[in-house]
Amino acid sequence: MLRKLLIAIAFSIAFAYIESAVVVYLRVIFHPYGFEFPLGVFGATPLAKRLLLTEIGREAATLVLIVTAAWLFASTRQERTAYILVIFAVWDIFYYVWLKVLLNWPASIMDWDILFLIPCVWASPVLYPALVSLLMFAFAVAILWRVQAGKPLLVKASDWVGWSVASVVIVVSFALGGTRVTEPDYATRFYPALFGLGYALGVAFAVRALMRRA
Repeated sequence: MLRKLLIAIAFSIAFAYIESAVVVYLRVIFHPYGFEFPLGVFGATPLAKRLLLTEIGREAATLVLIVTAAWLFASTRQERTAYILVIFAVWDIFYYVWLKVLLNWPASIMDWDILFLIPCVWASPVLYPALVSLLMFAFAVAILWRVQAGKPLLVKASDWVGWSVASVVIVVSFALGGTRVTEPDYATRFYPALFGLGYALGVAFAVRALMRRA
């Protein structure tokens, strides 16, 4: 398990560099005078709209690559789910590591960033997606350890409901954060308490699944 996990981590770190390099180019195109919030209006010209659609397509392709890579790393549904979490988490964290290397950004974990564009703009301080990725990685490693020990998780329908609700709450908190990224009051649209609720639900249902005996 350890060898395969390390290979998946290496893949994710390299993939994160590709993502970060693309963002370096995008910032030159869309934010030539600096990437600072509130952002200038983007997608206003025909060229900008075409580039924005290209970026949305790239994000969708990134998700496909993460899922297909996880599929190749494992042979069971539970292992594949764990590897999706591993690859996504390491990719997301090292995306910011590489941006720090390439651009010396973010200056702090409370700097704001555009997180995603599907189906709308997601935004928040960097700290919050990093927390999600750390949770995903820890949970994934625990799943893989259980599988390796011959004790895979006994997942119930209520677990999926809990994780789904937690995910929706977290995504809504990010989507609310993205509603006014071009306006001076952008920071008031992200609600840490709402994010915390979703995060706490995610942790609680993950721990419950890990503690359950088959």
